Amino acid sequence: MSSSTLRSRSRVEPSKSTTNQDNIGSNDSYLIPAPYTLPVSYFSVVGVHTTLWAFTALYLPRSTFLTDITTPEWDESQLSSRDRPQHPFLEALTRSPTSTLVCICAGALLLQGWWAGWLRDLWLEMNLRGTEDERRVQRASYRNKKVTAFRESLVLTLAASIAIHIILIAFGAPITSYILKTYLLALLLAIMTVYAPAYVIGVPLGSSNLSVVKRWTWLRLFVELSPRTPVERALVYPAVGTVVGCWLGIIPIALDWDRPWQAWPLTPAFAAIGGYIISSLSALTVNALVQLGSGNNIA
Repeated sequence: MSSSTLRSRSRVEPSKSTTNQDNIGSNDSYLIPAPYTLPVSYFSVVGVHTTLWAFTALYLPRSTFLTDITTPEWDESQLSSRDRPQHPFLEALTRSPTSTLVCICAGALLLQGWWAGWLRDLWLEMNLRGTEDERRVQRASYRNKKVTAFRESLVLTLAASIAIHIILIAFGAPITSYILKTYLLALLLAIMTVYAPAYVIGVPLGSSNLSVVKRWTWLRLFVELSPRTPVERALVYPAVGTVVGCWLGIIPIALDWDRPWQAWPLTPAFAAIGGYIISSLSALTVNALVQLGSGNNIA
């Protein structure tokens, strides 16, 4: 075989490998961070998202029908003690902690479902590759998997709620006396920390190459705490803030004040929501600073 033939083949083979790499990038591109200019809608959506969280926590449990069907879990004398009277605004929230947590969990599931869907679309747009036709195919393929992603994310969230319930008990939560309340807190934490990453990134289970990449992505984000893109920060920061807020929310329960708002698990639940809101706004601030620092204007 002549040397000229070998040289011609060596010129052809790299082009084939390059084509294969391009195909791999187009199929699994959502796992590869790429430079992206944040849209203006990101800032408005985060504002709406955090505002709705505050509404879900403070006003959804105050629904009139709940007042009619629930019975107070505290003595009326404690609700209006003369030494430390409770503010009227708190009465609807502390009247029945179980009903309050049920309402918040229901609202959280709807709210996080919308938020995760919006982040998933943003994640896709950030990592599209190829020509316009190839991008259109990627969008269609990605959106066809929404039902599967929703089902898998919901199953993982429920499984995580059981694991978090066990962790709460290990950290001193009541084992049998308040089992429903403890599980509702665990479910709320799972919805806030697990559902959105599972829906956006994917469930890190399975033995395929893509599942392995997803698993390493989860480890990088939630073990190493090393987010690299705006969407990753929007997933990691609120999750960390939720856990820290819940942990700090345990402190008021130990105070010997015997007040209705100290009932388990109101303070850790509301502190977790507060941590989530603050961390979401922190992620927005960091994303804006990184975007401005990189020299890219916000689209």
